[in-house]
Amino acid sequence: MAELASTLFVLFVLIVIAMLSGLRVANEYERAVVFRLGRLKGLRGPGLYWLIPFGIEKQRKVDLRTKTIDMESQESITKDSVTVKVNAVVWLKIDDPIKAVVNVADYFTASYQVGLTSLRNIIGQHVLDEVLKERDKINGALQTVVDQATEPWGVKVEMVEMKDVEIPQSMQRAMAQEAQATREKRARIIKAEAEQESSIKLAEASKLITENPLALELRRMQMITEVGAEQNTTTIIMMPSEFVTLAENVASSFKAKAPRQAE
Repeated sequence: MAELASTLFVLFVLIVIAMLSGLRVANEYERAVVFRLGRLKGLRGPGLYWLIPFGIEKQRKVDLRTKTIDMESQESITKDSVTVKVNAVVWLKIDDPIKAVVNVADYFTASYQVGLTSLRNIIGQHVLDEVLKERDKINGALQTVVDQATEPWGVKVEMVEMKDVEIPQSMQRAMAQEAQATREKRARIIKAEAEQESSIKLAEASKLITENPLALELRRMQMITEVGAEQNTTTIIMMPSEFVTLAENVASSFKAKAPRQAE
């Protein structure tokens, strides 16, 4: 009886140890894909769960947090036959852990390769100006393409951003010359518009002066005053007889009024 009791105790201890050896813990951001004798049984976690020991049930843990793929610089040819180097960043996360384990051997590497090929294809569908100025549009198109390709693997692409676009030095010089020419064109247009407005004002002024010739003489006197203020020189003024006659008439009228005021 003592031997039987000891044997039962040993068996009980072994069973307890076996039961405890099957305990597993998954973090809040993890899920365990469980296989029983090679067949899929489902998901476990987060928290504490139990697997049948002795290799009957096995697990593959999957991290559900967002991961970043930094794609290396790729040489691509744009639609207008310009060779550029483009790199991008992809943010993705596991949307279906079972698909990520069962349908693809390495979802991270597979997603990376899809991102590289899709980036080259998208760049080839746009001209250089679009690649430089419409990045948001290209990022959206690239995200859609990569997301559709990775959907069977249970991967969700959250965002795609192009980081840098490198163009050849010769193309950079050509673009700089084009930008300079554009600025010069804008400056000339502004100057021409200013001259047009000035000519309109001068035409209006000449019309007013034609209607009243003495206005021209007044303007001439003002210019002479300005010149005299700036230069310490002697200025000889030639005035038309009409202006002199007008001045004499004004002076005589003041003299005629003066005696009357005295009376």
